Amino acid sequence: MFLALRELRHSKARYALIVVIMLLVSFLVLFVTGLAKGLAYANISAIENLPTNYYVVQDDAEHKFRRSQLDESKLQDVRAIVGNDNATPLSIQMSTITAIDLDAKADVTFFAVDMAGPIAPSVVQGEAITNDTKGQVIVDRKLEESGIKIGSEIRDQQTGMTWSVAGFVEDNSYSHTPVIYVNQQEWNEMTLGADPTGDAVDAQLFNVIALHATADQVSSLQDKLVGADVISQKEAIASIPGYAEEQGSLTMMIVFLFAIAAVVLAVFFYVITIQKTSQFGILKAMGTKTTYLAWSVLGQVLMLSVVSLGISLILISGMKMVLPESMPFQLSIPTMITTSCLFVGMSLIGSLISVLKVAKVDALEAIGRVGA
Repeated sequence: MFLALRELRHSKARYALIVVIMLLVSFLVLFVTGLAKGLAYANISAIENLPTNYYVVQDDAEHKFRRSQLDESKLQDVRAIVGNDNATPLSIQMSTITAIDLDAKADVTFFAVDMAGPIAPSVVQGEAITNDTKGQVIVDRKLEESGIKIGSEIRDQQTGMTWSVAGFVEDNSYSHTPVIYVNQQEWNEMTLGADPTGDAVDAQLFNVIALHATADQVSSLQDKLVGADVISQKEAIASIPGYAEEQGSLTMMIVFLFAIAAVVLAVFFYVITIQKTSQFGILKAMGTKTTYLAWSVLGQVLMLSVVSLGISLILISGMKMVLPESMPFQLSIPTMITTSCLFVGMSLIGSLISVLKVAKVDALEAIGRVGA
């Protein structure tokens, strides 16, 4: 390590340029990773944040919530196995709303849930609604960007129904659209209309059943349910329209960035190693072990990687503070640690070609005594 530090002090300009290159590459890797995580969360947060770990869907729905349709009999069959408190219906419908008195429209997803059940929304501002509440909804805070606030009137373009906003929830998006929570009574009126007395038609139709179940209970459900499948939360998330394709593309970009980083660093350090061939030869002639020289090269790469990553993390943290709220960017500490470790690992792997070059250096040939 002494040799590595001495060379870094002696050739400051050369290694400063390498740090800049590593800084730019590591910053790009962290930024794209944060963007991928942010886009994923904006797509699935409403499902990811549910306190349930399994879902019952129609067997021919290909695990997609909106293609599934279940009835009350299926709900009773499920509750007979997992208990009434561990199974609750969930209905989903995408639509467009208009904010009354505001020149604003927004694409949204309606979630119809039992407001006394386990997946009822957690209100962060305003008031919650009950299963008997009429004319009020709970909306995701993202709709504040359109000027919607507590008490605002919104209209569904498909049905013409209007509601007032009773409260806001945080981080509830589905397929990149903010979620609006309604109770089952409002949902029935939206989808089935109302009877002549003005009351909503009482028909318990829904898309999925959200469960909190053990592995044994899931196995029993799979055996006893006819015409339905039980899927995990991970499978449900993967089946959200566009999620797999979006994450696949971004993951490929990140993988290529890691590969590019390894190649670029490998080329730079290989060129530097070639330039120092005679110096390595002299050191070998003086009795310096090859392992010492190899560790010197790896030590340089490790130090430069850590320094560039440290600067990148500082820049990323500062950038997160100035990014607009509309940009889906999320980079948690575990993700930053994992990405940083992968970057350092790829840098070290890329430097192995330089280590092999050092190992092959012949002392006599390197100092020009081949013809002696």
